[in-house]
Amino acid sequence: MTRHTQLLQLTVLSVILLSTIVYSRGNYKNFNVAIYTRVYEVQEMKDLQALEKKFDIMQRYIKPDKIYLETHRDMVVADESTIKNAKKFFEDRGLKTAGGITITVSERNRFETYCYTNPEHRQKLKEIVEYTAGIFDEVILDDFFFTNCKCESCIAAKGTKSWSDFRIDLLAKAAQELVVGPAKKVNPDVVVIIKYPNWYEHFQGLGFNLEAEPKIFDKLYTGTETRDPVFSQQHLQQYLSYNIFRYFENIKPGANAGGWVDTGGSFRLDRYAEQLWLTLFAKAPEITLFDFRQMERPIQETMRGEWQDLGTSFNFDDMTAPVRNTDGTLKKEATMALAAGYALKQIDETLSDLGTPVGLMSYKPYHSTGEDFLHNYLGMVGIPIDLKPEFPTEANTVLLTESAKYDPLIVDKMEKQLVDGKTVVITSGLLRALQGKGIEDIVELEYTNRKALIKDFVVGFGAPAQSKEEMLIPQIQYLTNDSWEEVSSLDAGIGWPIFHSARYANSTLYVITIPENFGDIYNLPPQVLKRIKRTVMQDLYVRVDGPNKISLFVYDNNTFIVHSFLDEPSDIELILDPKYKTLTDLRLKQNLDREPPAQNRQWWRMAENKSIFKTQIKPHSYRVFRCQE
Repeated sequence: MTRHTQLLQLTVLSVILLSTIVYSRGNYKNFNVAIYTRVYEVQEMKDLQALEKKFDIMQRYIKPDKIYLETHRDMVVADESTIKNAKKFFEDRGLKTAGGITITVSERNRFETYCYTNPEHRQKLKEIVEYTAGIFDEVILDDFFFTNCKCESCIAAKGTKSWSDFRIDLLAKAAQELVVGPAKKVNPDVVVIIKYPNWYEHFQGLGFNLEAEPKIFDKLYTGTETRDPVFSQQHLQQYLSYNIFRYFENIKPGANAGGWVDTGGSFRLDRYAEQLWLTLFAKAPEITLFDFRQMERPIQETMRGEWQDLGTSFNFDDMTAPVRNTDGTLKKEATMALAAGYALKQIDETLSDLGTPVGLMSYKPYHSTGEDFLHNYLGMVGIPIDLKPEFPTEANTVLLTESAKYDPLIVDKMEKQLVDGKTVVITSGLLRALQGKGIEDIVELEYTNRKALIKDFVVGFGAPAQSKEEMLIPQIQYLTNDSWEEVSSLDAGIGWPIFHSARYANSTLYVITIPENFGDIYNLPPQVLKRIKRTVMQDLYVRVDGPNKISLFVYDNNTFIVHSFLDEPSDIELILDPKYKTLTDLRLKQNLDREPPAQNRQWWRMAENKSIFKTQIKPHSYRVFRCQE
């Protein structure tokens, strides 16, 4: 045998072995996949034969890299032998293992958590952490490292503090004294992760401390579950699945370990898939599927969605074709694992083309509230958001909502931006909060106590437009020629500003009037939002104009994604920097036709020197583009 033949055989053998390893681990190209297992299902893993049958079916469709094995929830603790046998079972199949802890007394009892003034609870948590860190080199805390306890002991300990101040101090100390410290003492190499839920606006009220805790824990994890925006109790907008991950990434750059999605509240499979996709649009390095039990849940035909025959990104028939009986009914193995695997495989093919996400920088100080979750409504109408916990002095355009009032120096920072020639955009909620606190030094606007019921609008000197529904807005009063209406709303022959501008020093302050019901943002006419987006997105190389509930995700390498949350096909315009003459749909591998330059546009229409591409997007679908000069 020649040396060349030997080398060739070794090369072939190496390829085969590598393929086997990759297949057994099931890695995706652009992210890792983990499955979380509650303590109840961990206890069932005593029966390894039953576990093998379940897992073999599950991994036909999902290619997991990691399994989280929970040691405690609801005062139930999994026994050590069961945990270690399950750990070995998964590691023998090429998966990494990690421990999980859910710090609840009774999750079913209105999410009853531990009491951190209760010595018995404190000692038990410390013991559970030590127990778990003694088995695993990575431990994650599920959603519940907060407290909603108002027992007599907590009331006495709180004293004159607010509940928010008391709890964020209490939990920051508990993080070090009861979790990270004990874990590191038992296992100095253990990585301790705190997983935060989706309700980030209200964290401080229950003790989640986004300012102190990220410095204590090794990594963060992000709850990106948004479920149904209407019928679920939280009413979270779909864009939050992207926005929250980027916000936490800005809090602890490079240490936001992943996004976390469950199957709850998703009445259609494409709503479940959208949560996975948006998490990965945000460039999460890992996604956790909650949980092992939910992955076994059967898919129902009713989860198909009425729009599936329109060729959406999530094709129910294509996904379920391999798991149907000859009579067309679904087999037992048609579970949520099938749906998750289908969605993940599809998005994995896209992510390789994308750079780092960018967007309109906005500032949300630690422990702040005000116009809660508003950024996600704006994201739903095509304004990509880059949410920061520190004031982004580097931004050429910054958006400030009411939560910015928590910064006592916010007016000074706004003035500095304007003097430096940078654009500042604020909402009517922030205007109201800053009245009498220095905003008058920039512009004399008054957020009055009066409301207007509006439906008609005028953009500049253009033609009137009308909203789908009447909406209630605050009446903002201004001094003529000191500031000016860019977009007006009309009410019984009187106009009120919707988008307002005021020159100051070397730039302009803009004010967006937010409807009393944030959902009415979706009812604003496209012409109104087009005018607003033209200003707030002036630093981005692309925007999308068209119906509302179509989101834009922009990356720093001239790629972007357009996703529709609508139930019908929609015509859209992609407005690009004029230097870009070519636009390619990366999934279809097709170039779009560029619109010819507009001719004879009247000056009051404020024609833009842009490259414009017209196309269509299907319901509950995304398209991926690259623009080139």
